[in-house]
Amino acid sequence: MQPAPVRLSVIVPVGRGDQDWRSLLPCLATLGGDCELLVVAADDQVGPQAADALPPLRWLAAPAGRANQQNAGAAAARGALLWFLHCDSRPDARALQAAASLPASFDALGWFRLGFHDGGPLLALNALGANLRSRAGLPFGDQGLLLPAAGFRALGGFDPRLQRGEDLDLVVRARAAGTALVRLPGTVATSARRYRDAGWAATTLRHLWLTATLFRAARRRARRHANAATR
Repeated sequence: MQPAPVRLSVIVPVGRGDQDWRSLLPCLATLGGDCELLVVAADDQVGPQAADALPPLRWLAAPAGRANQQNAGAAAARGALLWFLHCDSRPDARALQAAASLPASFDALGWFRLGFHDGGPLLALNALGANLRSRAGLPFGDQGLLLPAAGFRALGGFDPRLQRGEDLDLVVRARAAGTALVRLPGTVATSARRYRDAGWAATTLRHLWLTATLFRAARRRARRHANAATR
């Protein structure tokens, strides 16, 4: 008997010692039977007990690093579409419905509005800035990037040489390749932990500097890739 086709593969990378994925799983329980969940741990982390596996998931191991782990999840995925979620992400009902109803023929790079599930008034400004940046064509990985598996492979996946900014790098390469960027309905909320730990002002300024630095580097790599492809 042939296995049922999978339309959507949800890929969640998990860093060493991170337990946030346990709270994410119940949020994904409403996804349909044509969806699969792949949790990709760094190296040899211990997988969940059977009681934790709701919805059913596949637990994979890969070399540490979000690019490595997400690439490993994509390589093992059976779905026509890939949805990359950080383990501290919390999609709302509209985002889940949008992901659950996308046709397998979806041919763009989708992203969702950013929010914070444990933030305050100041972080509303950060969310506003991130959503304006995304409308200008630069969504980040914490906004739940969703794209066709074939398109992901054509782009070469995430660059495993990058310790950070692998999401921005993929988006810049997708834009350079002519991939449409589409805002999907709903919000993906992320954790405000870094802002609480390091301070709102310091973290915000650091993120602005990193975004500018990583964007310039990603644009240079995209130009080199395009030049190499035309030779």
